[in-house]
Amino acid sequence: QVKLRESGGGSVQTGGSLRLVCAKSPYSGRYCMGWFRQTPQKDREWVGHIDAGGGLPTYQYYADSVKGRFTLSQDDDENILFLQMNSLKPEDTGMYVCAFYPRPGYCYTPTLIEDWGQGAQVTVSS
Repeated sequence: QVKLRESGGGSVQTGGSLRLVCAKSPYSGRYCMGWFRQTPQKDREWVGHIDAGGGLPTYQYYADSVKGRFTLSQDDDENILFLQMNSLKPEDTGMYVCAFYPRPGYCYTPTLIEDWGQGAQVTVSS
């Protein structure tokens, strides 16, 4: 089981930027890792993820609602995932929860995820 530890988030006004960080324990194979966000009004919504590891190229995937504004990146050791969030909107408000699955391509669906971070609140005011 991979352990995830999140940091970042906070409160900004519309148009501002925030960064989320998710550190994972080392994993040697191919995997996917990313974020979902949740509000009291909505179920957990996929934000974006990477398919990475195993010595193969890293691929990034984003929800249409964040494409062009949010960017995923990793540190050189591939143990830390960053989500840079720019041009934030009030509808981006929510609890952002980091997720990991030990296979690529499985991070679209929250019901498949077993390894979760503790969550980080993002609040965007108008």
